[in-house]
Amino acid sequence: MKNSTTISISSDPNTDIACRTIDKKERSLLRKVIDRIADRCRSRSLFILHYCTGCGAIELPPTITSRFDSERLGIQPMVTPRQADILLITGYLSVKTLKRVILSYEQMQGPKYVIGMGSCTINGGMYWNSYATIKRLQEYMPVDLYIAGCMPRPEAIQEGFLQLMDKIDKGQANAWETYYQNYDAYLGNQQALFGPNWHTPTDVIAEAQHYNFLTEKSIGQHTALLAKFASEYVTQPIPNKVLSQEEAVE
Repeated sequence: MKNSTTISISSDPNTDIACRTIDKKERSLLRKVIDRIADRCRSRSLFILHYCTGCGAIELPPTITSRFDSERLGIQPMVTPRQADILLITGYLSVKTLKRVILSYEQMQGPKYVIGMGSCTINGGMYWNSYATIKRLQEYMPVDLYIAGCMPRPEAIQEGFLQLMDKIDKGQANAWETYYQNYDAYLGNQQALFGPNWHTPTDVIAEAQHYNFLTEKSIGQHTALLAKFASEYVTQPIPNKVLSQEEAVE
C-alpha cells in the first residue's frame, strides 16, 4: 500500500488550491463578456409593439409579411408593451396620443428601444404648424432611431431594423438608460405639455434604482410633484368579513 500524502490547504486566497476572491477588474471583465453575449442574442430576437398613430401603419404589413419577411431577421410583432422590446411609432402624435405612448413605453421592461417612423416624429411633418401635434418626440422620451420619409417604404423600414440590430449587437443602443438618468428633465417637458398634474402609475424612480441608473438628474423639482399622487396607487386592504349572498349582490 502506497503512503498517502496529505496536502495542506492554506487559507490564503492567493494560493492555487484555496478559493480566492475575484477582484473587481476580473468581475468587470466577466460582466462585459456576459453582456456582449446577451447583446448578441438580444439583437436577433426582437418583439415590436407598433403604435400605429397615422398613415405609417400601411407600410407595416408588407414589411412583416411574406415579401420582405422581417421575421427572418428575428423581428416580429407583439401585442403588449410588457413583452415588447421595440416601441415603433408610425406617424404623427397628438398631445392626447403622446400620453398613451409614454404610458406604453414606461410599461416596457428594459432594455427597450424606440423607433420614430416617418417625418412627423422628427419635425411634425405635414402637421408642423398644428397646435395639437408633437414636433420633436425625443424631448419627451428617448429615441434610438428615426426612419425619415412620408412615409418610408418597407425597404427603408427594414434597413432601420438592421441598423438598430447592429447598435444593439455592439452595445450602443443605450438611449433607454437616459430616461432613468435624466428622468426629471423628461418629466419636466411632459408636465410643460400636459400640465403639472401629469403622472403615470409607473414608479420610474424605483425602476431607475433597480437598474442602477439613478443619478442626480433623475430627481428634481418635477419629480417632487409626484409625491402627492403616490397614495392613489396604494392598494387598499381587503376586509376579512365574509359577505352574505344579499351583500354580495349589492
